[in-house]
Amino acid sequence: MGRQEDKCRLMVIDDESIVCKRLKQIMEKAGFEVAVFGDGVHAVEELNNRHYDIILTDFRMDGMDGMKVLVSAKEKNPSSKVIILTGFAETEMVREAFRKGVFDVLSKPVEIDTIKQVIGRAERELNESKSAAVAAAGGL
Repeated sequence: MGRQEDKCRLMVIDDESIVCKRLKQIMEKAGFEVAVFGDGVHAVEELNNRHYDIILTDFRMDGMDGMKVLVSAKEKNPSSKVIILTGFAETEMVREAFRKGVFDVLSKPVEIDTIKQVIGRAERELNESKSAAVAAAGGL
């Protein structure tokens, strides 16, 4: 019964609904709890109500871009791993994203396997951090 709580929570934000639908299907099969949003504004509202371990966001969207999503997500939960997808990987944008704490920036078009690998790496890093915190607290 507690298994649902153990799942890594993934938020996918993209204004292309087909991208959201496909990633939701693939990542749920991989064992993630997945929520999808078509814009950054609604996604950030959701971050006020619920914690997400990993956030995969498009960079260019109407209303709120991926950089603003990154900043909001890190303010609400600094341990969240944010991955930005962009078709416009300008060097300065990438530098700024890393200064603000992005986990990775992927250039579109990107293979699904690459996205899965980066999300898997983010999940492993989160699990290592949790294990280290438990060990430091004298736990298991």
